[in-house]
Amino acid sequence: MHYLIVSYSHKNTDIATRERLAFDNGVRSESFLRELVANKFINEGILLSTCNRVEFILSVKEAHKAGDFLMEKLSEYSKIPKEELSERADVYEDTGAIHHLFCVCSSLDSLVVGETQIAGQLKSAFKFAYDGGFCSQKLSRAMHFAFKCAASVRNCTEISKNPVSVASASVSKAKDILGDLGGDTAIVVGLGEMSQLTIKHLTALGCNVILVNRDKAKAEAFAKEFEGMVSVEGFSRLGELLNHHKMLFSATGAPHTVISKDMVEPKSFRRYWFDLAVPRDIEAFESETIRIFAVDDLQEIVSKNLSLREEQAKRAYGIIGRFTQEFYKWLQSLSVDPIIKAMREQAKEAALKEITKAISKGYLPKECEKSVEKIIHNSFNTFLHHPTIKLKEISEEPQSDTVVEAVKLLFGIQEDGLMLDRYKCEYDTTSKEREE
Repeated sequence: MHYLIVSYSHKNTDIATRERLAFDNGVRSESFLRELVANKFINEGILLSTCNRVEFILSVKEAHKAGDFLMEKLSEYSKIPKEELSERADVYEDTGAIHHLFCVCSSLDSLVVGETQIAGQLKSAFKFAYDGGFCSQKLSRAMHFAFKCAASVRNCTEISKNPVSVASASVSKAKDILGDLGGDTAIVVGLGEMSQLTIKHLTALGCNVILVNRDKAKAEAFAKEFEGMVSVEGFSRLGELLNHHKMLFSATGAPHTVISKDMVEPKSFRRYWFDLAVPRDIEAFESETIRIFAVDDLQEIVSKNLSLREEQAKRAYGIIGRFTQEFYKWLQSLSVDPIIKAMREQAKEAALKEITKAISKGYLPKECEKSVEKIIHNSFNTFLHHPTIKLKEISEEPQSDTVVEAVKLLFGIQEDGLMLDRYKCEYDTTSKEREE
């Protein structure tokens, strides 16, 4: 078994490419994961798709063949040539894959280092895959350690102190352009997590918000939290509103644009629109009075965020390195414990068999059976004590795989019958981690 991650992010793909690679946690994700795990080289899969990245987190039998199959399917899905996908992808195997997973979950690989939204997104992706039967023991173990690692990074560093998120970066950019936003009005389209975060940042600066959402009842329930600073309108009024206000933030989950060029009326005042969705919500067009910012256009604020967190990031990478080592030690201990148990079971079975034979032939009185059984049991424990200690010690060494396989061969231990599902990773669906 090997771990394999194929990653497309803001580091290696532009937003137009990420739009074509994007998935939602719905029918398309389910169908794609089902095709992946049906392949004979792929055991388990998780699909993470956000505005800044698409990650395929896999447990595979053969990394090269599994990766090749993934590229074929992804090319069919995205209509991007397989060769281009292969050239763009960052591919990680085994230790590299685990290290990358821990970096992603700890937000060190994020567009905005230190944001906490990614851990929640990863939990949702894991829950979707686990509930759908697309992942189980192998990836559950990795995800368990990823969440532990992310928590340790947050607790042991200040990398998430006053974090800058994509949502807050867009509001900060608007403030840089327009100055004090107090008393201004902004349109926010959609009511997903990104939109909710944007509204919180806008209202904190004293900016009024017009929330445009298809489900008005849900939007009105959310707006009550803001004591009159947030009003609600339906999508039917979007065209009218975007032509009367200078700020617009859009972050829907629509698979297509929701704001098109033909909705725009010429106005004398300048407008600033922030498209925080992938795929993009706003059709790309040129205008002298409208400036459109996509998520990749917030790089200036992101760079400032990186410099502020550089020292904390060094500490965080050290934590991730230690967790990566601990993860593999833990995996190795899981493979040793069942072997030790099997060795003891074999010894016990052999002893009971010989005692039964001795009684049946009259060599041993029946009334002595339990006493003799106890003596032989203690003898085997004494005999196996040193091998047991050595196996546990060597489980932390690089050569452990060779030794463990040799022991299994000598004792005739079949791995498939021993590797029980001793730990199932629990995902937290009740407390959602959010960006501030």
